[in-house]
Amino acid sequence: MSRIGKQPVSIPSDIEVKLEGNVLLFKKGNAQKELDTKGNVFTKIEDGKIVFSPKGEDKQSKAFWGTYRALCNNVIIGLTKGFERKLEINGVGYRAAVNGKLLELQLGYSHPIKYDIPEGVQITVEKNTITVLGSDKQQIGQIAAKIRGFRPPEPYKGKGVKYADETIIRKAGKTSKK
Repeated sequence: MSRIGKQPVSIPSDIEVKLEGNVLLFKKGNAQKELDTKGNVFTKIEDGKIVFSPKGEDKQSKAFWGTYRALCNNVIIGLTKGFERKLEINGVGYRAAVNGKLLELQLGYSHPIKYDIPEGVQITVEKNTITVLGSDKQQIGQIAAKIRGFRPPEPYKGKGVKYADETIIRKAGKTSKK
């Protein structure tokens, strides 16, 4: 029994949800999202809640049941509150700046790294903190991972780009013989 899947997803009053075949359509103002269940689960909208149930009793069906419920919940949270991921830059001379729809990073390479900010995503920079905001949880996580990948933190001095809630396990450097 899926502990996540059996919980219904409540629909806020400002979000409109329609079920067309296997596709759930979410609408809030001008923003529209859709979630295609590909027929892997049964979906019902009743009493201002979205209820999912598995197609069968096998392990795969129950896995889809919890997964689609979580994806649906993420769409609703994204449309109401949005998602945020913070990154920290550590290192002498490491800088970040936003110029229009371009994130410019100077991370110790011989050239600046220029990253185009996708539509629907907002990136802000304050001192050594980069904040990625948006309504799609998967997209925000992917963008944050890509920015972190330009210069992952190294274990000796901790220099690089890391998530704000990430802890770097430091290694001891070489010791000299005396």
